[in-house]
Parts: sequence; C-alpha cells; structure tokens
Amino acid sequence: MNHSGAGSNDVGAVEVTKDRNGIGLVVLRNHRGASARVSLHGGQVLSWKWESGEELLFTSSKAIINPLKPLRAGIAICFPQFRNRGSLEHHGFARNKMWVIDQDPPPFPRDSSEKAYIDLLLKPSEDDLKIWPHSFELRLRVSLAGDGYLTMISRIRNVNSKPFSFSFAYHTYFSISDISEVRVEGLETLDYLDNLHNQERFTEQGDALTFESEVDRVYLDSSSTGVAVLDHEKKRTIVIRKEGLPDVVVWNPWEKKSKSIADLGDEEYKQMLCVDGAAIEKPITLKPGEEWTGRLELCVVPST
Repeated sequence: MNHSGAGSNDVGAVEVTKDRNGIGLVVLRNHRGASARVSLHGGQVLSWKWESGEELLFTSSKAIINPLKPLRAGIAICFPQFRNRGSLEHHGFARNKMWVIDQDPPPFPRDSSEKAYIDLLLKPSEDDLKIWPHSFELRLRVSLAGDGYLTMISRIRNVNSKPFSFSFAYHTYFSISDISEVRVEGLETLDYLDNLHNQERFTEQGDALTFESEVDRVYLDSSSTGVAVLDHEKKRTIVIRKEGLPDVVVWNPWEKKSKSIADLGDEEYKQMLCVDGAAIEKPITLKPGEEWTGRLELCVVPST
C-alpha cells in the first residue's frame, strides 16, 4: 500500500506488515534511509530512525511484549485521560486498543504529497462506551518527510449528541546518551505543575532544564515555537514543535523510582527522557460535531 502521495520512488514508501504477535505494523521510509514503525496496537510509534540509522526513540529492554498492554517505548497516544487524572485506566484506553487503517480519511489541511504517511482510525467499542459514554472518531496521521521529520496529527471529532471533555498527550520516550549530558531548552519562565510536590505550581527559573534527580512536571502554556532536547554527547538536538497542545510534560524517573517499574531496567533512566506535547491542565471540550486537532513535529539538528 502506498500512501506517499508523490510516489514511492521519489519520496518514500509505506509497507504494511505484522509484528511477531501478528499485530499490524506500518513501516514508513524515505529515500534517504530514515524510517518509522507504527503499530496498529494503540497507534503507537515504536521506532523513528534518522538517515544514519540511529534510533531516536527509546524502548525499554524490559518492555513487556503483550498484545493487551502498551510497550514502554516510542510515542504512545494518551486519550481521553492523562495518567490518573480521572476514573479511567492510566493514560486512558486509546493506547490499549486495536486501531484500523483509515482508507478514506477526510482531507487534511496540509499537503502530505512530499511525505510517506499512514492514516489510522479509532472508534469506541461497546465496552469503551460503558466506561466512557461518548461517541468519537480519533484519526491519526503519522508521516515521515523527505528530510526525516516525523509528524503526528490527531483529529478528534465528537459524533455524540452531547459535549464531552478529554485530555491528550503524545507520550514520547526519547533515546539519549546519558541523562546527565542532556538539557531541555524552550521552557524558561514558564509555570509548571510539579507532580513530585502534589502538583504545586512553580515558575521555571533556569535558562535550560538539566537533570540531577527525578523530574515529573507539566509545563503550562508553552508556545509552538519549539522545545529543544540537546544531547551533548550525541552532538544532536531534537526540536519539538506543536499545535493545539499547550502543555509540555517532562519526566525522568531517576534511580529509585526506576527500580520500582517492572518494565524498565534499573539503569535505563540514564538512556531515556520523556518530553510530551500535551493538553492536560485545561481539558479540551467538544460540542456535538466539533473537531479538535493536535499536531506534533519532531526533527533532528546536528549540534556541537
């Protein structure tokens, strides 16, 4: 199946296959050798490789391979709830559901003719409606551009007869050299909720966020101009741009908490950092027929 728009020879290719559990897997490739892998389980991006072949997303060595559970890896879709901020399961149910390939999606406002892309669709099951009684359509486009940029666009439509509210996040695990060698820029002067202090509100005082202990924060009202994850040892910067996602989650469990997480190695906190584009503090409310769009774009820039 070719979703690349301008032809697989010029731009990239889309391959639909299956993983070792028989679950649908979509592989996107561009002509320079960059690639992304997207699972139909949860609509989760499991891998994003730069043209050099370097993996940019983290996967835990203890990730539990279970068709009924999300992997601690890549980019997970958190909907309609983030973490335990509500009565639903942790991070909501979308990441635990089987999605389908959307063969006839409504037009996207931006042209994807120079990208290899796949469109996925999630609708609630009868069981979902019992625990969250709201009819919706969640469409996800994952695209890989000729320059290797990875873009995710989610569109949520209320097909219910009454309004509903939700939270959303692209829960993104970045692969890093060492947490002590990394800093995050673009969050300076922002207010944040510190989950290590009962969600107390603070203001970021530093020019850059560095890591010397556990960090678990939700930065509020960040701009779409970009957040940057600078990895000194790898000599690269990952730039995160977003639309419709006012918040940024930054999380690293550090040593003590890592040992209590069954599907994370004791020392793996050193090789991972979560930086999520999200809409958490102020839930999104959709009236019947309304649609919300959240866009995330990731790119890599060499740095010194």
